[in-house]
Parts: sequence; structure tokens; C-alpha cells
Amino acid sequence: MSTYVYQHYDWPHFMWDNDMVLMYLADVRFAQGKLMGKLETLGFEMRENAQFEMLSLEVLKSAEIEGELYKPDEVRSSVARKLGLDKFQNVQAGKHVDGVVEMVYDALTNFHEPLTKERLFAWHAALFPTGYSGMYQITVGQYRVDSTGPMQVVSGALGKERVHFQAPHSDLLPTEMEAFLEWFNEDQGLDLVLKAGVAHFWFLTLHPFEDGNGRIARVLTDLLLARSDKSTQQFYSLSAQLLKERKAYYELLEKCQKGDMDLTNWLLWFLNCFHVAVKSTNEILNHTLQKAAFWKTHSQTLLNDRQLKVVNRLLDEFEGNLTSTKWAKMCKCSQDTALRDLNDLLRKKVLKKNDSGGRSTHYSLVLTD
Repeated sequence: MSTYVYQHYDWPHFMWDNDMVLMYLADVRFAQGKLMGKLETLGFEMRENAQFEMLSLEVLKSAEIEGELYKPDEVRSSVARKLGLDKFQNVQAGKHVDGVVEMVYDALTNFHEPLTKERLFAWHAALFPTGYSGMYQITVGQYRVDSTGPMQVVSGALGKERVHFQAPHSDLLPTEMEAFLEWFNEDQGLDLVLKAGVAHFWFLTLHPFEDGNGRIARVLTDLLLARSDKSTQQFYSLSAQLLKERKAYYELLEKCQKGDMDLTNWLLWFLNCFHVAVKSTNEILNHTLQKAAFWKTHSQTLLNDRQLKVVNRLLDEFEGNLTSTKWAKMCKCSQDTALRDLNDLLRKKVLKKNDSGGRSTHYSLVLTD
């Protein structure tokens, strides 16, 4: 009896319950079309801002799935430079952040280009520009070599490890990846959203690199979804939804990787996850429109560097309430300077005071509906 799906006699001839999957797919395609229709009503600048927000979110959340927490300002700075936008110009992103952005941008912008092993190797090298994953040196820009034992997905403390999955031996990778790439580039008449789900599972099962397989699998998914939209602009983040469902994501992957060639359960889960991601875009679009309206209102308002920094934080991700003490800490300035900045923004109607009196005074942005 096979331990893993790739040991099955019929590998890699996947199958699924077509009627059930197509029923889910119809709902997904309807939501996708509805979203693209809504986006068509937006002007060029609004679409550009929406793309900026979604691309930044995709990079941040895909990394977070793997336990890596990038600084949001660095990601936004790198994405803005890639898109040619005049945002976050005073923030310098690290090489590793620029590399991830470069990889995602290439997949979306050149979605029509064939996927080759050289392109995959370039993405992998961009992910690990120093040749290290954390403190460990890894093989970069080529398929893994199992010189120290099989590639395993393991959890648990030392001596109590649990093996969730063991990937195919590295000797098999050249042949296995050639078959995957040939399938990826050919048109089988398969709906591209469905193909994205199959590709995601297949690539993660092969696990061809020493590290970074999850992030590259999600980029391959983004590439196929871009082909399905016939657009270089991405307006949803599948990784943001996968992060919310990370436990189920890993559990179902493990179950299917230890199963047979029937991918029905995986594809239904994938389609549902993508459906929620598409619907969630409406909330992000509303946020983008609100930000655009704010900056339109204050296009002639003069703000110093400290004020710009905090206002941008308030418009993006800010936890808790803004107080003069938080302002002083964020801007590394005195309490008196913080109060002068805050009072200036109150006069300019950028901020409003939400006070309970005394030390509990806090501030929020004045936003238009």
C-alpha cells in the first residue's frame, strides 16, 4: 500500500468529482466576474491604488504563513517602487523583501510566459539573496539534493518529532518537475482556477526546493489566476485567506498527500478559500477608496515628516488608540513636540479628538464616507 500520493501507481493522474467541483467553480467564477465588473467602474488611479494594496497584502501574508513577519512599510516601499508609485520613498526595503516582491511581480506581469526550471530557479534565488534561510545555509537556485536525508515536513520537539510528510527523493526531481512543467504550460482545456488548485497541490507534494516551497506554490497559483483574469493587476489576496485558515490548510494538505489520486476534497476547499478571498476584496476596495478620498481632501495640506508617517500608519495598520505618548514613541520626539504636531492636525481637520478627558485623550482620522 502506498504511503504517499506520489507513490500511487497512477501518479500524477489526478481525478475529482467533476459535477461537485464544477458547481463550486460556477459560484467562484460568478464572484470573480462581479468583482472585475466593479473594478471596471474605477478610474486608473483607483485601480492602481487597489493593485498596490493587494500586492502588498499578498507578499505580507504569504510570508506570514511560513512564520516570517516582514515590516509592512518595507513591503509597501518595495511594491511602490516596482509599480512606479510615489509612495513610501523614505523607507528602504531589505534585499529579501525586494526579492519576494520581484518574484510575485514577475509572475503577475509575465503570466503569459511559459514556466521553466530556469524561471523557478531565479525566483528561488530572489527569495534567498544571501543563500541563507534564517541561520542555515541552503542550496539556492536549483532543486534540492537530499545529501543529509529525505526532505520531511516535521513538527514537535527534538526526540518527539512527528513526520507529516516526506517528499519524493531528490533523484526523482528532474523527471518529476519536467512532467509538472510540461503540464503547467500545456492547455488541457481545464478551467484555470481549477488548474491553479491542482498546481498548488502538485508542486507542494514534489517540494522541489530546500526551502521556500510554500511561497513559490502560492506564486504559481497567483500566476494561473492572473491568466484566468487575463490581467497583470491582481485585486485579491489568496494568501490572506490561507493565513486565516492555516491550520485547515496544512491538515488537508497532509491528508491528501497521504491519500489516493482523488483531489475532490482539496479542490472544494481550495475553491471555497478563493471564493472568500474574492469576496473579501470588496472590504479592501472600500478601504482603498476611503484612503484615496482622504488624500484628495488633503492634497494641499502641508504635513511634516512625522505627521506623514503617523497619518500613513493610521490609514493602514494601526493597533489601539493614538495618544500623544504613542506619537512621541513612534516619532522618537518629545511629548511637547508630539502635542504640537497633534494640535496642528486638529486645526487642519486631519484629526479629531475622541476624549474622555485627561490622560485618556486619543485621536482619530477625519474620514469622509
